[in-house]
Amino acid sequence: MVYAVIMAGGKGTRFWPVSTPERPKQLLRLFDERTMIEQTVHRLRPFVPAERQFIVTIDEQVDEFARQVPELERDSFITEPFARNTAPCIGLSAVHLMKRDPEAVMVVLPADHRIDDRDAFLDTLRTAVQFVEEADSIVTIGIRPTRPETGYGYIQYERDEFRPGVHRVVTFAEKPNRETALRFIETGEFLWNSGIFIWSAQRILNELEEHTPELYAALMEISSALDGDNSAREKRVHRAYQSIKPISIDYGVMEKTRNAYVVPGTFGWSDIGSWEEVYQLDNHDSSGNVRQGSVVTIDTRDSYLVTRTSLPVAVIGMEGIIVVHTDEGTLVCPRDRVQDVRLAAELVQKQKS
Repeated sequence: MVYAVIMAGGKGTRFWPVSTPERPKQLLRLFDERTMIEQTVHRLRPFVPAERQFIVTIDEQVDEFARQVPELERDSFITEPFARNTAPCIGLSAVHLMKRDPEAVMVVLPADHRIDDRDAFLDTLRTAVQFVEEADSIVTIGIRPTRPETGYGYIQYERDEFRPGVHRVVTFAEKPNRETALRFIETGEFLWNSGIFIWSAQRILNELEEHTPELYAALMEISSALDGDNSAREKRVHRAYQSIKPISIDYGVMEKTRNAYVVPGTFGWSDIGSWEEVYQLDNHDSSGNVRQGSVVTIDTRDSYLVTRTSLPVAVIGMEGIIVVHTDEGTLVCPRDRVQDVRLAAELVQKQKS
């Protein structure tokens, strides 16, 4: 059976001041009447029904997720005691699914992606799932690059198909500088790394055992704890998870496995990772500005200008900036410095404490 595992962690720092630790990005409405988590659950439903969708998050956010996606039962939430990056998150999900269905095939994806063509997206997933069911392999979805993006990882792949729609992975590349990204695109052998994975629960646990034995040992302790007495279960899971070192699935498994394949996707994809991404995807006026709320401009171009309060915002003589004004705070920065928003949010949190 096919299950969806939606990773919905995050500290709410990249989209400060709209997002906060209590209200992370996936709970926001950025482009649509639906929040990002609502869009993700809805997008998957024609292929994976709600009863086979799971959200991985922390305890403090379960109530709000449950409110936004009431079609998911309470036991559809897999909670981490605390964030430990994507490899532990995925391993924990695999342990839970193995209890439910030892033959489970997992579609693992973040909660905060924008996808334009749902039908093409689901067709890509079907191709990947069919290959996993036949070959018991590790599969990721790659996106054909449209620009020399420096904020994404890349996947080098064999041009010849291994199976229809499926290619062998040659290597994974970390986020490159612009010159390297241009070179990647010129070769025609690289895809963006979408962070969407398909594999059986047993296969990913086998890979974790081989490549991250300490993490695997902690996961087996958690698996044993889940079978135990309820009164001791939470303490055992917490203790085991506390021993886990943060590690990404890319570094822990994907860069090391000899069993990786990629299915290229052409469904209009964006990893909404910064205010710059939101600016690029939103509607622009004749001056290249995105304006929301009570915003006035004079001689201002190519900027993202938002107020989510009743107070007006005026911007004069600026170009290429981000201004986001909320009751939580105000962000002003050049568009090419949005990667520092996370640092600013952390400094604000320290100042509050």
